[in-house]
Amino acid sequence: MSHSDLAAGAARTGMGFKEFVAFIAAVMATNALAIDTMLPALPLIGRALHIAHENDRQWIVTAYLLGFGVAQLVYGTLADRYGRRPVLFVALALYALFSVFAGMADSLHTMLIARVLQGIGAAGTRVLAVSIVRDRYAGRQMARVMSLAFLVFFAVPVAAPSIGQLVMLVEPWRAVFHLLALFGAAVAVWGAVRLPETLHESDRLRIEIARIAAAFRQCVSDRKAVGYTFAQAILFGGLLGYINAAQQIFTDVYHVPSRFPILFGCTAAFLAAASLLNARIVGRLGMHRVSHAALFGYVAVAASHVAIARLGGDTLWVFAGAQALILFCIGLIGPNFGALAMESMGHVAGTASSLQGFVTSVGGALVGFAIGQQFDGTTLPICVGYLVVALSALAIVIATEGGRLFHSTAPAATVDVP
Repeated sequence: MSHSDLAAGAARTGMGFKEFVAFIAAVMATNALAIDTMLPALPLIGRALHIAHENDRQWIVTAYLLGFGVAQLVYGTLADRYGRRPVLFVALALYALFSVFAGMADSLHTMLIARVLQGIGAAGTRVLAVSIVRDRYAGRQMARVMSLAFLVFFAVPVAAPSIGQLVMLVEPWRAVFHLLALFGAAVAVWGAVRLPETLHESDRLRIEIARIAAAFRQCVSDRKAVGYTFAQAILFGGLLGYINAAQQIFTDVYHVPSRFPILFGCTAAFLAAASLLNARIVGRLGMHRVSHAALFGYVAVAASHVAIARLGGDTLWVFAGAQALILFCIGLIGPNFGALAMESMGHVAGTASSLQGFVTSVGGALVGFAIGQQFDGTTLPICVGYLVVALSALAIVIATEGGRLFHSTAPAATVDVP
């Protein structure tokens, strides 16, 4: 794989390579911002909306993720029929609109409705980001482009809680949602000005039930696509379990609420570091070797953390260190598992991205909610949750690969849509 191949693929989008990666990262960041920016605001939101039980605040995260997951089933079909640009702009408009509505919520009920609808808008950003990249790249090239985009994208969890905290120093918590609306609108304007259509007219697919059903059958009958999608979903669930309970852990277990944005951001920085490392090594080592090694590392760290927690040695710094190492492993796993799941789906990229996004988001949201709801004033439920999802994902990958791990495949060629 050469830099010229990557640059040529990006140039055909009308953007230079760096701008293309930055734009994809910004599109993806709408989702991360909607989750992480408001985490420091959860106690204030809980009091304002009269949420009696602290664990019930986790619904504000989960409701968004459920809307985000379910709606992805629709966006792929629409993107394959009408093209990437118009569908992306509709999605961003919905995201911005319902961000404003979330900021106006006066009860938990209305907040959850707004969050589901906000997630429905954000769903399009996930599907379209993957589809636009897949229009131009495949295999290791796609993994590298996605890794570079994830590098910028993963910087969002590092800064987002601090951004939310800073906003609340000068404005009420509702202004956090207004900031999300402004960001969604800014990304839409950027795309309208700089991003041409990446799906050629001749490749657009009519909305036909039989064709859609055939595309879905192909997606669910491909062993690698199914296996790596489910492995992604369950690992994402472990991460969401941590996100759901993180504010409670730093506040109720370690009594450092003022440090929460900084510590959360510092651990999230390891995601960005891993993504940068992946972009540098995946072309040489291959997606299988990098992601499988990282998955074994994930299992080892999670098992060690459970042992420490059970022995009562899980201090603030031990907990933060374990999270940093696990997030580092996730940063090496996520982009590669995503690329492996999409590797043979190029001709139905929109449908495949939709279905995989649905499984990953909804499955992850449910697993993460189940883990978060076990919070009992200690870190042990989160530690055990991480270990269970790591071992489950490892079992899925072993079954998917027929027991043959770490094998390498030849680099795939850049995809050029005429």
